[in-house]
Order: sequence, then structure tokens, then C-alpha cells
Amino acid sequence: MASVRLASLTKIFGQVTAIDNIDLEIDDREFFVLLGPTGAGKTTTLRLVAGLEKPDQGEVYLDNVSVNDVSPALRDVAFVFQYYTLYPHYTVRQNLEFPLKPKFRRLSKSEIDAKVSEVAKILHIESLLERETVNLSGGEMQRVAIGRAIVRTPKVFLMDEPLSNLDAKLREEMRRELTRLHLDLGFTFFYVTHDQIEAMTMGDRIAVLNQGKILQIGTPDKIYNSPENVFVAKFVGSPTINLLEASIETNTLVVGKKTLVCTISETQRNSLKKYSKRELILGIRPEDIEVSREKKKADSFKCTVYFTQSMGVEDILNLRIDDIVLRAVVPPKLLTGIGDTVYASINMKRSHLFDPKTNKRL
Repeated sequence: MASVRLASLTKIFGQVTAIDNIDLEIDDREFFVLLGPTGAGKTTTLRLVAGLEKPDQGEVYLDNVSVNDVSPALRDVAFVFQYYTLYPHYTVRQNLEFPLKPKFRRLSKSEIDAKVSEVAKILHIESLLERETVNLSGGEMQRVAIGRAIVRTPKVFLMDEPLSNLDAKLREEMRRELTRLHLDLGFTFFYVTHDQIEAMTMGDRIAVLNQGKILQIGTPDKIYNSPENVFVAKFVGSPTINLLEASIETNTLVVGKKTLVCTISETQRNSLKKYSKRELILGIRPEDIEVSREKKKADSFKCTVYFTQSMGVEDILNLRIDDIVLRAVVPPKLLTGIGDTVYASINMKRSHLFDPKTNKRL
């Protein structure tokens, strides 16, 4: 296995800077996720590591050795693509054997057979070995594609949104399978996705990428609970975080024409000591808004249920207070309907404050 390090990496296509001077370190045997929207530069980053693209600036290191001038075939990395790269009229066995047959590997038939059998057992596809891949389901094809990568025992696995073409149930199953594989095999995984659920449930650490720049690196818990800027706060979390323009008045934050008045917590007072401006952005996660039928707390405010979404284990409410709409997550037993009057209170200790000019966390 191997560590991966990207140092001042830049890639430009014409007038577009796809990757803009990024630095990144992935530990040996780590499951590292690169998360970002479409067009952020995620696939380009993987292609630079694989050697399928040449950087315009910076270095790619595998185990602290620069591989900028090493060909893709000799970098010993395995690439699992978004679209299944299988030979359609080969059997599963032939697809798994193919990466082992180049002359520079010098493997005997018995060694190839042993490796294919081992990988098939790991992925639970022993019964599919003699079937042509054109006759496989989407989930089976993806397992074979992953198997083609595993069979080589590479230094690093590069995975480019490998689950995005699967249905929701199969994606959930494959998330578990990939996490199990990582634990069982101990390989270094560099995984790219736009799906925050994949990132949060699978990654040891996450890097959030947007417009070719890394905005934050951290554990899933750190990314979610301490977003470094507005983009990260909005991109990670479902339902989306509530972001409100607010102003500081003594020890309170005022939203609108005193539509909402929230008491600043002691921790927030300390973080605002060096903040000279009056205006800021208040971020509130939907699960940090408590909703009840009756006024239970002194700081509860009256609001109207504007829209509801039932998610089974929870309901998502859109609450209207004058011209402000807040999203809140509540248990289904609250039994709310459109037009109902409810009372809500905000857990300010878990709220987030951002500078409206820089969008950075205060």
C-alpha cells in the first residue's frame, strides 16, 4: 500500500483552471474522500494521480516518491471508473484475469487462477465467473469492475463515483461492501463523489473541493459540525442548513425587523470579540430547531407550518415566521400539517456564524 501526496498541483485546460494549486496528503491505508459538485475538478485530480493527465505545475508523490514522469502502467494504481470498463463479451473470469496478463507481471496460470478465485470470493461473485458480463446486472457489473482493480493488489485504489449509476438500494448496499473491503484488505482508497452521504458514511477523512480549490479537509464529524465556510455548510448536510442574514445587537442576533431575536452563546461571544462588523450570517442546522405544539421555552417563537415532507423516520417542516422560512427536522409523532401553528426554539450553542463578506467561519 502507499501514501499519496499532492503538492501545489495545478491543471489548466485552455482558459479553465480545473485544479488550482492544491495540497493534499492521504495516509497509507486511509479511506479518503474527495467531495464536491459537478465540475469541481474531482475526476481531474484522480487522473493526475493515475498519470492519465500531466500537471501544469506541482508534484504527485506515491510513498514520498515523485511519479510525475512515471507512466500510468508503472504507477501501480488501480482506477475504478464511473462507467463500467468491462469487456462485454468476455466472461467475468476473463475480465478478472485480463489485468494480470501483461508480460511485465510474469504470473503463471496457476497464480492467476488463485488470484481470481480469491477476489471472486471476497466480492461474492464466485457463481458468476463463467457468465458473460453482458448478462450481468448493474450491481454485479460494478462488483466485477472493482474486482478488476483488486486482483492487481495495487498501491492505491482510485475510485471515480463508482456507485452513481446504481439505484438507491444498491448504492446503500455497495457503500457497506466498499467499507468492508477497505477494512478487510487494508488498501489505500482515494474515492471521489458528489454524494455527501457516501462521503460521510465511508470516509476516514473528507476534502471538500469546489472550482478547483480545496475548501476544507477533516473528519466527517469536523466537516459537518465545524464547516469552515458557507459553501461547506451548504453542501454538507441534508436537509440543507438554514442561512440567515443577522445583525449583532448587544448579546443577541437579530434577524429581519426583529422577526427573530436569538441570544448569543458564551462560546460565540468569545469568537466575536475580534469581529468588528455588525452584520453576519447565522447558520442553523434543521435538526437544531426544536418544534412543539405549545410554547415550552421562553425563547420559543410562534410560526406556521408552510410545507411538510415525510421521510418516514422523520418529517421535514418548512416554518414561516413573517417573511422568513426555516427548515426543521421533527419526529413524525408531532403530526403537523400545512397551516398549523407551532412553536420553535433554536439551539444557539450548535449554530454557526460566518462573515458575509468572506463567507468564512467566525
